[in-house]
Amino acid sequence: MSIKSFLTKIWGTIQSLFNSIPSEIQSAVHIAVTLTENVKRFVDSPIADVLTTIIPGDIYDKIKQSLRSGLPVILSNLKLADQCGTLSDPEEITKCAIQTLQKFDGALKNVYLHTLSLLLTQITADGKLSWSDGICVVEWYYKNKFKPKED
Repeated sequence: MSIKSFLTKIWGTIQSLFNSIPSEIQSAVHIAVTLTENVKRFVDSPIADVLTTIIPGDIYDKIKQSLRSGLPVILSNLKLADQCGTLSDPEEITKCAIQTLQKFDGALKNVYLHTLSLLLTQITADGKLSWSDGICVVEWYYKNKFKPKED
């Protein structure tokens, strides 16, 4: 068996698992990956109201509030806001952390974005998704459902 066919089987199994997990977890993964991609786009092209810009408008208010309060905490815990001094406004903390993220190159930026996506998934899933499960599900979702296929 070639490595490619082996990996194809693994991804197929993960897809089967993803399709069988509760819809609320699937939704949480979608929201977190979308939010992370929005952070990534914002890093490349910043605009005024960061939290309004990166949090999708079509999600439930309860989740939106959790993200508005949780995102700055996550960014601080990831040490992306260490240079932000005594900022207390979530909007300003988020802007400062994104400015820090803008300074990172390739692989390091991807590590932070991947971790951010996992932590945001845990917030939007209301703690119903473990870290290890989140790694597999978020990675699979990003590569197979979210990221456009490159032809």
